[in-house]
Amino acid sequence: MPSVRQLLLVASGGALGSVLRYLVANVLYPLGRGLPLGTFVINVTGSLAIGFLGGMWSGEGAGHPGRLLLMVGVLGGYTTFSSFELETLSLANQGMRLQALGYVLASCLLGFGAVALGMWAGKRV
Repeated sequence: MPSVRQLLLVASGGALGSVLRYLVANVLYPLGRGLPLGTFVINVTGSLAIGFLGGMWSGEGAGHPGRLLLMVGVLGGYTTFSSFELETLSLANQGMRLQALGYVLASCLLGFGAVALGMWAGKRV
């Protein structure tokens, strides 16, 4: 059972991550020209960050305070995979099937690449 301290770390990180997601999405929304650019950037940068931290703390346990605050909390609140899925379906339902497919492929390939790059960099810190 998680301690109160652990729950507070996750909750406070989640609040910060959600605010960051909101700000980034709103700044990038006008640049997307109808495509969900903010969610795309959030997913890729969140993947890079979680890979970096995962690499940096690969020897630490799941209850490590930094892991709880940053990986579970901040990045859990920041990344938006459920929004990604909803927006992809919305694009497809609007008849933008090729854009939806491109969005899925680019998000997944760059996201996984960002995790791998982040993990590689994190292990070298």
